[in-house]
Amino acid sequence: MFKKTIALVLSAILLCACFASCSGGTTRKGEGESLLPAPTLTKDFEIPAEFKIGVICLHDENSTYDYNFLKAIREVKKILGLSDSQVLEKTNVPEGNECYETAKELVSNGCKIVFADSFGHESYMAQAAAEYPDVQFCHATGTSASYKNKDLANFHNAFAAIYEGRYLAGIVAGLKLNEMIANGKITADQAIIGYVGAFTYAEVISGMTSFYLGARSVCPSATMKVRYTGSWYDQAKEQEAAETLMNQDGCVLISQHADSLGAPSACQNKGVPNVSYNGSTYSAGKDTFLISSAINWQPYFLYIIKAVCQGTAIADDWTGTIATGSVILSGMNLDVVAEGTETAVKNAIAGFKNGTLHVFDTSKFTVKGANLTEYLADVDGDFAPDTNVIHDGYFDESGEGFRSAPYFDIIIDGVTNLNENFGD
Repeated sequence: MFKKTIALVLSAILLCACFASCSGGTTRKGEGESLLPAPTLTKDFEIPAEFKIGVICLHDENSTYDYNFLKAIREVKKILGLSDSQVLEKTNVPEGNECYETAKELVSNGCKIVFADSFGHESYMAQAAAEYPDVQFCHATGTSASYKNKDLANFHNAFAAIYEGRYLAGIVAGLKLNEMIANGKITADQAIIGYVGAFTYAEVISGMTSFYLGARSVCPSATMKVRYTGSWYDQAKEQEAAETLMNQDGCVLISQHADSLGAPSACQNKGVPNVSYNGSTYSAGKDTFLISSAINWQPYFLYIIKAVCQGTAIADDWTGTIATGSVILSGMNLDVVAEGTETAVKNAIAGFKNGTLHVFDTSKFTVKGANLTEYLADVDGDFAPDTNVIHDGYFDESGEGFRSAPYFDIIIDGVTNLNENFGD
């Protein structure tokens, strides 16, 4: 009996060894634990039975951007024990009068808070706020709550210091480039990053620049080429842009600020490393996905719901940070990232937390060959430069007293825009 048992065990071991050999001799490690995860939130206040919140999204779950908001409000819904009738989701709402009509509909359905997620929704949200002063209107990525619409006490903007998350993702990318150089796959001057951007807005430029600076902090020879799609969500255009960057423009790693799986899918097809945004795209690129950064909207949703339920004020312009749990990373793809990546990212996170690391350190980049000592930025949303945002040696993006939405709109040396007019 004992010999028979031993024989069965040995057979099993040989079968596993054979399977490993036939599949290349490796076992996937998959995604690791996030080094900057979403915090665990709890309920510490009472919610009236009649409370309702409405959420307006530009697209639906197919958009990584909108899905990130939907996922956040659904998680907060669970935490607070809200019913389906207390959280009303409105998806595929265009950046036009449809937003205003949708906001009015949500108010008529009893919502005490109406939230919208896209930049172009802002003026329509403000219009609704002026008509319904007893309802709180909250808007992501906007610029006018503290300035143009400061007289609307029930209108609020919010964003997060995602440039720090982008920088961390850039470190992961830069170390991958170093590995490719060390392995002889590319030379140092071929360390060209491709970036698929939606528009030439400050939000996109701030994100792509912080990502690039993170990559260059560990891979000094890295450069970046950018192609824009002229749309937040267009899978065909995003895939085409990524393919052009890889096939025509010599890019060996791709990242994005666009909301579909177009670029990650193109990278998986081509076998090119990819850094995504707004959440993991590991399922679409198990051989190429590296990491993703995202804004975690759970803390903000919890904050505004608590404020309304307790009758306290909501900040005109709220900026989420690493400290508030609003800037997060997905797990890294342990099968693809370079050795030493985890340590490098942990060190950078510590630098952000203790204030020794600044993404836009002006000694780390140049513009037309010169370091910046002063820069007048639009911090009040009037589309005119009015405030010097460089102090203590760095460009203060979303700094205290400034607006939460990005205003870094500079194309730095090392970054090349290939089609600012979108159609090129």
